[in-house]
Amino acid sequence: MSRPYRYALYVVLITVVLALLSPIAWLVLTSLKSPAEMAAFPPTWLPDAPRFGNYRDAVMSIDFLGATQNSLTIAVIHTTLTALSSAWVGFGFARFTAPGRKQLFVVLLSTMMLPGIVTLVPTYLIFAKAGLVNTFWPWVLWGLGGSPFLIFLFRQFFAGIPREMEEAAVIDGCGYARMFWRIFLPQSWPVIAASVILNFTWSWGDFVAPALLLSPDSTTLAVAMAAGYVNEQGLPLNNLVAAGAVIYLLPVLVLFLFMQRRFVSGFTTAGLK
Repeated sequence: MSRPYRYALYVVLITVVLALLSPIAWLVLTSLKSPAEMAAFPPTWLPDAPRFGNYRDAVMSIDFLGATQNSLTIAVIHTTLTALSSAWVGFGFARFTAPGRKQLFVVLLSTMMLPGIVTLVPTYLIFAKAGLVNTFWPWVLWGLGGSPFLIFLFRQFFAGIPREMEEAAVIDGCGYARMFWRIFLPQSWPVIAASVILNFTWSWGDFVAPALLLSPDSTTLAVAMAAGYVNEQGLPLNNLVAAGAVIYLLPVLVLFLFMQRRFVSGFTTAGLK
């Protein structure tokens, strides 16, 4: 690769990175502006005097800690159960043989083309008749149902493990349940990391399901932030919304930075098998 071509490639990559980071930069700068600067036209990039007190006001204006606890509870429950149930089903598709297995796997993959919003209202009616509205049980049941995409990832990963390892475990008297927990699951940390990041991000950032299934007293941080940062006239306080959004991003950002290597490895190892 010639030096001019390499420099041109670097310029393109830097431009793309800056373009992708510009919304985050605008969010952070907005969180430091005063209400007067928010109303100014044309808008300015930099605040005249950064107002770090916006972060304190964002936390104090709503039940931030309570809503954060609800969001974390839902995210941890849903993430853990979805990862385990998807791994178990993927293990079954990868290592068991039965009539109609391939056809059933195709049906499972076809459900990924169905948007979740389509089934939300029927699901709500089922939960309402079962008395599960305003509880965390819907996320428990969703987690136990697994994720078609994650089942695919786990199935691809488990299918690449040598059959000799399974046969040796059977000879030693190891059943399939013990084989799954002691041999297959410990080797699938890259896929588990991808599962944790994807599910935690979805559960943490979900707005529609908590708004539909939970009361205002037990709702998540996303719903509380959407309805709580308003002035006396009911108009949104966008600087507080931005400050709350910056804090809201931190758990997902920390999780991704902590698990990014295994996250990338999970897709590459599962995709190549």
